[in-house]
Parts: sequence; structure tokens; C-alpha cells
Amino acid sequence: MKIQGPNPMIHAYKQQQQKSMNKDVSEQKDKIDISQTAKTLQKHHKNEVDRAKDVEEIKQLVQSGEYKVNHEQLAEKMIQFWQQNRS
Repeated sequence: MKIQGPNPMIHAYKQQQQKSMNKDVSEQKDKIDISQTAKTLQKHHKNEVDRAKDVEEIKQLVQSGEYKVNHEQLAEKMIQFWQQNRS
């Protein structure tokens, strides 16, 4: 059996590997992509925080007996809701 030195295929692989290792790391920059869905969820989260504040205010008013219901406004909102959701 005659051995004729290293396999040329291995040599080609090593050259390719070395090229990829020699790339300048500083060329690569960190990047983040935020989907439109995530952006929408972030906006809703801000609304939830505001809503939580409003709910807490109403709770305090109800507990202190100072909360007054506007019956006409409530009835209008209920009518609008049922008209929009009638299918």
C-alpha cells in the first residue's frame, strides 16, 4: 500500500474553514427585528397599565361611596354595543 500524502479534499476543507474564521468580527453588528404583532402587543400593554390605574381609581370611589353612575350614558353605550355586535 502506497500513501501519497494528505487527502486534497481535506486541504480544501481546511482552507474554507480558515477563511470563515478569519472574517472580521467587527463587521458583524447585533440586530434585532421586532414583528408588527409584538409592536401591537406593546401598545396594548401600555393601554392595560392606564386601564389598571383607571380601575383602581374607580374601586376607590366605589369603596368611599363617591362613585356616581350616569344612567343615560350607560344606556347609550349598551345600545351602541348591541347594535355593533348584532350579526
